[in-house]
Amino acid sequence: MDPKDFMDNLIIHGKEYSSRLLVGTGKYKSFTQTREAIDASGSQIITIAVRRTNIGQNADEPNLLDQLPPSDFTLLPNTAGCFTADDSIRTLRLARELLDGHNLAKLEVLGDPDTLYPNVVETIKAAKVLVKEGFHLMVYTSDDPIVAKQLEDIGCVAIMPLASLIGSGMGILNPWNLEIIINNTNVPVIVDAGVGTASDATIAMELGCDGVLMNTAIAAAENPILMASAMKKAVEAGRDAFLAGRMKKRTTYNASPSSPINNTISKNKFS
Repeated sequence: MDPKDFMDNLIIHGKEYSSRLLVGTGKYKSFTQTREAIDASGSQIITIAVRRTNIGQNADEPNLLDQLPPSDFTLLPNTAGCFTADDSIRTLRLARELLDGHNLAKLEVLGDPDTLYPNVVETIKAAKVLVKEGFHLMVYTSDDPIVAKQLEDIGCVAIMPLASLIGSGMGILNPWNLEIIINNTNVPVIVDAGVGTASDATIAMELGCDGVLMNTAIAAAENPILMASAMKKAVEAGRDAFLAGRMKKRTTYNASPSSPINNTISKNKFS
């Protein structure tokens, strides 16, 4: 099958996306650079930290939506900076009002200001309220498979376990837990946090993740535009490798030649 003929779209709450790379909008030098990086990434879903970015709540400040209009992208307002369920609930209610009833959102409730590790108790508490209010939640959480299943059972539309700490760039530290989540979850699993470079994104996709979300890995690169392009290719390559099915790892030390050696010319025929 020609890969170009194979439709393999990411589906979030019934909507299809050709890109499996989701990107954030913070930490760039300007809104212009933000747009350039996002264009280079090919991303169709972009996250916006409602408490840190103006999307209309401050009339006298530049509005990010002038550079990234909802007509061009699927906006994913998030609750970055929230440390309680109540704060996150209020933040997403504000986002829905500012975005004319937009219900798709990213929920994250942090437990610690230094590590930004998720508070799963408050996350579950907020998710129960927001799902009942009609929000379609993509949820940042730990890599605990039990918590991931609980969030799915609540009604969240995607589970977003961390690969390592937010902004750390340490890559995937516990692939085994991610695989358990992937194998036991019926909604998309998207790695969120910890990706540092293109190979990290590829590994996440090779594990079977449905997508990767990142911000710092692109925005903090020496050349964000070039890194965004690299991440686009990395996610695509990782997904293709997962679908192709890798060769089985060999635990013995008997080499397997790439080319057959039977019926080949050997020096013995000429001795």
